[in-house]
Amino acid sequence: MPELPEVEVTRLSLLPVLVGERVEKVLVREARFRLPVPTRRLRAGLVGRRVLELRRRSKYLLIDVEGAKTIIIHLGMSGRLRYLERAAEQESHEHVVFQLASGQDLRFRDPRRFGLVLIEKTDGLEDLPLMRHLGPEPLTDAFDDDTLFERARGRKAPIKSFLMDARVVVGVGNIYACEALFRSGIHPARAAGRVSRDRMRRLTQTVREVLSEAIAQGGTTLNDFASADGEPGYFVVRLAAYGREGEACLQCEAPIRRIVQSNRSTFYCTRCQR
Repeated sequence: MPELPEVEVTRLSLLPVLVGERVEKVLVREARFRLPVPTRRLRAGLVGRRVLELRRRSKYLLIDVEGAKTIIIHLGMSGRLRYLERAAEQESHEHVVFQLASGQDLRFRDPRRFGLVLIEKTDGLEDLPLMRHLGPEPLTDAFDDDTLFERARGRKAPIKSFLMDARVVVGVGNIYACEALFRSGIHPARAAGRVSRDRMRRLTQTVREVLSEAIAQGGTTLNDFASADGEPGYFVVRLAAYGREGEACLQCEAPIRRIVQSNRSTFYCTRCQR
């Protein structure tokens, strides 16, 4: 599943080529997503309008266009945006296509259709049901160790589940939660309320480090993720815990163990993360 770094990599790869483009036509080949694609509203709000800016909120890609409208795209579990020439061969599952006046296409491919393509007024996005519950962005000053520590007080939930709660902080998905906890030396099953202030300070720092490094490396390609220009992510080669069950820890050589938390695989070192 694309996580925050993958969405940010997509945004960064589209930013220099999409801003200034004018939407000429909107094709919706399949509207049955997690929420139905509002085909008529997309066409009415986009055709003839230029792209002004690309932003990100949590795992949502926000494309601002003329007319004070914003396209909201969520990649879901298998979604991918591709920017390419209109003559390029059509792939299966390219359900929504934005044809641009330059002769290029922005194509949204989503085999499993758990993603979203919506359009809303630019003002008031934070009040939408999709976004009103979202916590601070982890790469901003709004995410700090004091706030994280205070929010964890009295919480019995495992620290990994707490860290992945979008109401606490957005965008820390399974892979990056495992890696941040490994670097912090915190056992993933430890109750969030029992993590000390010093450890929470370290965790805040490692979350930022892991996400920043993943973005710099182009994200993590485990299945078929690639940026909008087709480049895979290379952070997978830097994973120290995730996906390494039974392998030796890179720090102490103890075995990496896998457990299941909230139906997700968690990987940790049996010695470094007591």
